[in-house]
Amino acid sequence: MHAPTRERFALALDRDDAVAALRLASGLREYFAIAKVGLELFTAAGPSVVFALREAGFRVFIDLKLHDIPTTVYRSARVLGSLGPAFVTMHAVGGVEMLRMGVQGLMEGATNAGEDMPIALAVTVLTSEPTEEEGRLETRISTALAAGVQGYVAGAEDLSVTKRVAPRMISMVPGIRAEGGPAHDQARSATVKEAFAAGADYLVIGRMITEAADPIAVAASLLAGLEG
Repeated sequence: MHAPTRERFALALDRDDAVAALRLASGLREYFAIAKVGLELFTAAGPSVVFALREAGFRVFIDLKLHDIPTTVYRSARVLGSLGPAFVTMHAVGGVEMLRMGVQGLMEGATNAGEDMPIALAVTVLTSEPTEEEGRLETRISTALAAGVQGYVAGAEDLSVTKRVAPRMISMVPGIRAEGGPAHDQARSATVKEAFAAGADYLVIGRMITEAADPIAVAASLLAGLEG
């Protein structure tokens, strides 16, 4: 097993079919310790897919980017916390009170269900958006920090700013592409090596592997390149 690196890789299961998502994840379990359930899969399968992935041995990253009035985010986060995820996202643009209520909801939901508290991640800027102004990025990270959020989601190019503002917060970096590969609809993309060099703690990897003709071969090649 490739424990040191696989623990830092989240597989983006962007599917609208739980059976297909679980089959894909199971085939790549040697290379990924974390499975990301985004809006598409959660809408299609609901909480059951979280339980199924946990049973299969994955830490689950629920990426729904909660953004609503504080009470709604609190109640939604309380439900998500009870499912036993390792990570849950909320959008930083929602403000300090919304984020704080989201963290409180996660904590209460996890505690009531006898689960570990998930790591709350504040989404800063979507990787499909063009380069963000440094001042706005600083504000969103400062907002998350003030709300007691433990980490954030940001593009690799933004880590020089986010690490300066909040050096102890956990960074989850999406928009990962293969060396010389397409960026798809990600305006803020980076290779695995570039993201780790920038200081990423965790990487979200999707289409470069999930849409490959041979996902297992691509994943194996990726890790071989990092370990070589």
